[in-house]
Formats: sequence, C-alpha cells, structure tokens
Amino acid sequence: MSMKEKMHTGELYLPNDEEIMNEQLQRLERLYDFNATRPLEQEKRTALLKEMFAEIGEGCYIEPPFHSNFGGGHVHFGKNIYANFNLTLVDDTHIYVGDYTMFGPNVTVATAGHPILPELRSQGYQYNAPVHIGKNCWIGTGAIIVPGITIGDNVVIGAGSVVTKDIPSNVVAVGVPCEILRKVNEHDREYYFKDRKIVWSED
Repeated sequence: MSMKEKMHTGELYLPNDEEIMNEQLQRLERLYDFNATRPLEQEKRTALLKEMFAEIGEGCYIEPPFHSNFGGGHVHFGKNIYANFNLTLVDDTHIYVGDYTMFGPNVTVATAGHPILPELRSQGYQYNAPVHIGKNCWIGTGAIIVPGITIGDNVVIGAGSVVTKDIPSNVVAVGVPCEILRKVNEHDREYYFKDRKIVWSED
C-alpha cells in the first residue's frame, strides 16, 4: 500500500512522500488563487471552490482567508454552508459537512494526528481520522474539532470549545473539553437570544 493510500486508512504514514507533496503543492496553488480574489469576484470564488473541493453544494460561501492542508481536496460540503474568516480545515483525510451548517471565525477542523511516542514523531509519522459534521449545525467562533469526531445534526458548538468526543444531534455543547450543556428545546422556538422573542411569520 502506498503512503498516499494510507492517508485514508488511519495507518501511520509519512506525509513528506514525494507523491503526496506534489499533489499537495498543486492544490495549495489553487487555494492561493482563492485567497487572492477581490471581494467583488464572487463568481470567480465560486468557480474556484468547485475546482478545489472534493464535493461542494450550491449556495456555499467561504470568507477568505481560508486555510486547508490540501486546499479542500478532501472536503465534502453539502449546500448552503457558510464559513466566516480564517476557517482552517486540516484535510489530510476526509471532512464531511452537512447542509446549512455555519462556521464562526477562526474555527479549526483537524483530521491529522501524530503519535505520542517521541521516536515515531521524530521520524515524521502521521495518521489521519475523518471528521463528520451534520446538517444545520452552528460551530462557534474559535472552536476546535479534533480528528475522528462525529457531530450530529442541529448542534450548536459554543465559542472556544474543544471537541474531543462525539456530539449527538439536537444539543448545545460547550467548553474545554466540549460537553453537552442541554438539548435544543421548546424555549428555543420562543426565544432566539436571551429575552428576545421570535416573531414567526404567518406566511
């Protein structure tokens, strides 16, 4: 099995492999082009994202600067996903994000890890584990999601949280490490922020 194949199996591999690095550099060239676009070049940004990502649905918007080890080459976005400034996707293996999910500024989603054993780290070994984020989630400012995590649908991850274990659907989770604070409930259908009531349209 080649080093490139091991990127997606969870096995230890060497990321400085020539085949991997050549592909990575080509993808980073496209990422550079994306980050160099001007604010009025929205169509160009959309076209570049379709080239860069493994999959990306309609209506997605990523605010530059965007950072990604493989320029989104292992990222699978659904539709209508929004990412604010400085989204970092360490996409050494696959990252899956469901429709209508939002990322606050400075969020990091990492798939790459390194062995705890110093002898292996000194040789440059790495392993990867995919990350799955469900539909209609809100990942708050500065949150960090570590390798191998699955987050369900309709989840809110609080600002600054470090997600080190799986989070089920329909909950608010916060903290370091990230823990479930509560379920999404009927109160959330009445109030959108503190004592501010939702006025539902009758249309």
